[in-house]
Amino acid sequence: MTSPPRVSPGGRRDLGLLNATLARIASRVVGVRDVHLFSVLGRTRGLFRGWLHYSGRLMPFGTLPRRQAELVILRVAALRESAYELDHHRRLGARAGLRAEEIAAATDPDGRWPWAEDDRVLLDTADALVRTRDVDDVTWEALAARFSPRALVEIVLLVCQYDGLATTLHTLRVPLDVSAGRAGAQSAGRLPL
Repeated sequence: MTSPPRVSPGGRRDLGLLNATLARIASRVVGVRDVHLFSVLGRTRGLFRGWLHYSGRLMPFGTLPRRQAELVILRVAALRESAYELDHHRRLGARAGLRAEEIAAATDPDGRWPWAEDDRVLLDTADALVRTRDVDDVTWEALAARFSPRALVEIVLLVCQYDGLATTLHTLRVPLDVSAGRAGAQSAGRLPL
């Protein structure tokens, strides 16, 4: 059973003209009736646009290659059991060049996959940040040996951004987006065990 949204997706009057336009454009690009993330967070008006700019600077316009950013996001979404993030980023990960097996492996934190060392260290870093809110020295040294100081900061911000987004989606009970092929919306809360 899914929980009803705690804050329902808003319309033009709730979002304002600019946010409603952004939500409508995003919906067309994604191919859904409504990008609920936008139509819920868009209720905050200017704060939403600031958040959208910040989020966009991390992904897709960050310094990490898109494939690696999607690996990190998928891992965070899996650890946080965020159905909404997983729904979106499985598709985005495939578009970024992740194979179906890699997407499945990234979303199974206990599974084993022969990752390239850069990918493995990124996933270990995401695991540590989500689980412990820190990165041990061994993992950090491995990460720092492969990425620039700028990228190191960005990696931490990317993990924390999607960890916080998972909390927001779950707490507000933002429903999954509905495409023309789906029967109905579901809660974007935690995945059933």
